[in-house]
Amino acid sequence: MKTEENNHMQEKINEIQLIEQNLHSLINQRQTFQAQTMEVESSLSEISKTKNAYRIIGNIMIAADAEALKIELSSKKEMLDIRVKSVQKQEEKLKQKITDIQKEVMDAMKKK
Repeated sequence: MKTEENNHMQEKINEIQLIEQNLHSLINQRQTFQAQTMEVESSLSEISKTKNAYRIIGNIMIAADAEALKIELSSKKEMLDIRVKSVQKQEEKLKQKITDIQKEVMDAMKKK
């Protein structure tokens, strides 16, 4: 019986470790999206200060319509904001799952 309980607890601990790895991956994704959002916001700020706008394509820079570029960047910012919120929700769920499993393991240990 004790071996079965120990195996169950070890499985739960392994599950926590796997969830934590997934959580770290999500945190990295969120940070990437947030950095991209800051870049887009900076670009939007700069475009609003000038009439001339340029787009980098490969190794060259070409003139672009400032208004069209603003619309494109605003759309990209909205998409990034949605992704950040989605990843944050996933992070919260994983954190809650870790907490629940930790509680389950602690309760099992107390019963021993």
